[in-house]
Amino acid sequence: MEGEGEISCIQGNVCHRVVLISAGASHSVALLAGNVVCSWGRGEDGQLGHGDAEDRISPTRLSTLDGQEIVSVSCGADHSTAYSELSRQVYSWGWGDFGRLGHGNSSDVFIPQPIKALYGMRIKQIACGDSHCLAVSMEGEVHSWGRNQNGQLGLGTIEDSLVPQKVQAFQGIAVRMVAAGAEHTVAITEDGDLYGWGWGRYGNLGLGDRNDRLVPEKVSNVDDEEMVLIACGWRHTISVSSSGGLYTYGWSKYGQLGHGDFEDHLIPHKLHALQGEVVSQISGGWRHTMALTSNGKLYGWGWNKFGQVGVGDNLDHCFPMPVNFPHEEKVVQISCGWRHTLAVTEKQNIYSWGRGTNGQLGHQESIDRNIPKIIEALSVDGLNGQLIESSNIDPLIGKISVLPSTRYAVVPDDKKVHGQTVSLVESITSDVSVPEGDVKRIRL
Repeated sequence: MEGEGEISCIQGNVCHRVVLISAGASHSVALLAGNVVCSWGRGEDGQLGHGDAEDRISPTRLSTLDGQEIVSVSCGADHSTAYSELSRQVYSWGWGDFGRLGHGNSSDVFIPQPIKALYGMRIKQIACGDSHCLAVSMEGEVHSWGRNQNGQLGLGTIEDSLVPQKVQAFQGIAVRMVAAGAEHTVAITEDGDLYGWGWGRYGNLGLGDRNDRLVPEKVSNVDDEEMVLIACGWRHTISVSSSGGLYTYGWSKYGQLGHGDFEDHLIPHKLHALQGEVVSQISGGWRHTMALTSNGKLYGWGWNKFGQVGVGDNLDHCFPMPVNFPHEEKVVQISCGWRHTLAVTEKQNIYSWGRGTNGQLGHQESIDRNIPKIIEALSVDGLNGQLIESSNIDPLIGKISVLPSTRYAVVPDDKKVHGQTVSLVESITSDVSVPEGDVKRIRL
């Protein structure tokens, strides 16, 4: 008998349907039907959750989450999260600097561990940025944790938070969805209002200026339309209105706003190139953007050095370009990493393209691709079910967490010591006293 949510393969094996995909800086995570979680790509900081620091060039089953009834996954730059509806637990793992894992410390975690402060909470959504995370409860409350040097946690301070804290500014306001960039955060409410906070140098908060905000601030009415979807790139923001119109704002050095130029926009600006299309899903990469329409067409634009836009070249594009798939397959889901992109089609095939140096494309190789290539192990038209290995972690042997001091050197944040400029190499090797809270970690 087939398992729930599974389908039979022509090859006679059981295939798992891909439910959710999420791309990080250089790694990828997928949730399959049957509550199976797979991860692949760069694993140096434990972001794959397999108990080691090794890269994986093909999807590998995250065995420690088996039986946890995981219903959602989300990648930050170098960390990952998953939510169990059964136990009402949020799990996190990977790079722990600035408290982005929510465990009360800055240790790196190599095996998924529950965030105790969120235990019992009914989660609607989790969003992970570069170094901070947010969780939205079913009641519309927002909790945030991690790095906060520009106020991206929305707590009214610039102090990092090692554990989730409630964003009090939304007291009495029900939030529908949040999105996190490198150092900024945006949200939409159940009423369709748009908010921004954190780092705003390029206008990525949509508030008409380049100032930071320490607490959420409402964006002025955007063409009198309600917003229903939001996403963040590294330093740009994308939103979709209830009528399916696409708006972008913020940094546009690489054309990632899609307006046909390379000019920053300080307020949401409608993307006229997709006029007439109903946008149903959006995702922002480090410097590129993807948009999916209601009829299954996928468009990409922005920085394309590694082919992450997926249009067959490595040129930057400042307006939307159509991404073509074999047999004109319709796309149903997308996710942008920093330099790579993932997509799921209506036929239950999963494709990837862009940077592949750490195996984040899942093709059993470390090669860049500038057009979509099927991930055999997870696709109905591939070798689905045949190539998925399990991490098979032995808790007594595998790494659970590692203190920062064992993997990193602490160096001055501004590379200046006693008024003198110090090179990165010198700062790592010298015996310099660094004030607490004014440091960053460099991999040894």
